[in-house]
Amino acid sequence: MTKELQKDILQWDVNSWSRIFEVWEPEIKLHTEMLGLEIGGRQGGLTLWLTLKGIKTICSDLENTEETAAPLHEKYQVRNLVEYQNIDATNIPFENNFDVIVFKSIIGGVGSNDNLEAQKAAFQQIHKALKPGGKLLFAENMVASPLHLFFRKRFVNWGARWRYVTLQEMDDFLRDFSQVELKTTGFLATFGRSESQRKFLSFFDRILFNYITPKSWRYIGYGVAVK
Repeated sequence: MTKELQKDILQWDVNSWSRIFEVWEPEIKLHTEMLGLEIGGRQGGLTLWLTLKGIKTICSDLENTEETAAPLHEKYQVRNLVEYQNIDATNIPFENNFDVIVFKSIIGGVGSNDNLEAQKAAFQQIHKALKPGGKLLFAENMVASPLHLFFRKRFVNWGARWRYVTLQEMDDFLRDFSQVELKTTGFLATFGRSESQRKFLSFFDRILFNYITPKSWRYIGYGVAVK
């Protein structure tokens, strides 16, 4: 995968979030009959990743999905494999329908203003929408360390209202799935104020901080859950 493609898929803090592909890639077989769903797609980066594998995908967000995401898919000439829908993650209008569902950094927003029940509902809806044996590929911003919480509340516009989740909560959210693999990564990189700074700091995460910090202090939780 080229650096430009990774950036178009992940958008931000690319070096840190690209670790998700180490777990996700083996879960996707090149299979044109598969049907995928991206939740909270924004620019549709994960939809792009699925469609480049030949998977027909519904790209969804709360509103203005096509206007926001279609330009990226046109750039890579995969729009013919994409359907756009406005979907609330807490009310997904499908049942036993998808082979794979993907999301990146949306659960905190779903739980804005301390709405734990909405976060639980999103995972219940995802489980409902997957076919038996279908897979959820997830990546989420975690609570991480007290230092992360301090800086988010003071320097991130949405940091005070975003409901970051704990590892224990993620385990609880995923309890209805038959198999779960949950990994964590990243400690320093998120403190970078530019993409070049985040890239530089992610080097130290990979060689040191991912090994010496507790899992609960890392800010990216990612993995796969099988219905």
